[in-house]
Amino acid sequence: MKTFHRCLGTLLVAILAGAGLIGCASTNNTPAVGVGADGKVQNPLQLLGQLPLPPGAMIRAEQSLIIGAGDNWVGRVVFDVGRDFDGAYRFFLETYPAQGWTVVSAVRGKNSFMVMTRQERTATFEMVDGGMWAGSVVAMTMAPRNAAVMVPKKP
Repeated sequence: MKTFHRCLGTLLVAILAGAGLIGCASTNNTPAVGVGADGKVQNPLQLLGQLPLPPGAMIRAEQSLIIGAGDNWVGRVVFDVGRDFDGAYRFFLETYPAQGWTVVSAVRGKNSFMVMTRQERTATFEMVDGGMWAGSVVAMTMAPRNAAVMVPKKP
């Protein structure tokens, strides 16, 4: 019985210590701009400028990194597009070129990729088809088109 109480005591101390560390790590509980209490982005245009998203798309704020806002943001935004993967693929392939984006490359499959450019920006879309039972996910990366690329030097 002493072993049980010792194990229980050790487990309780570990749980309390872990909770204390988590509390120290999260000093600012204020969500990022545009993210509501439910974790959903309230106004995507506030963050992404005039870049449209497929109907019903929901941004995964915890998996996204958006630097800046409006039409000059850079980074990566991840969002769910539901079960209509084909509709989402068509949406990007039709809507973005209509707004002046040029398709550089497009690969269609279970994991699809698209690269588009407009003026001095490059948008890369990585789309994963979730199939019939799961929702599909899109990761859109936005970067400057002619960013200086530094080649790593051998030590």
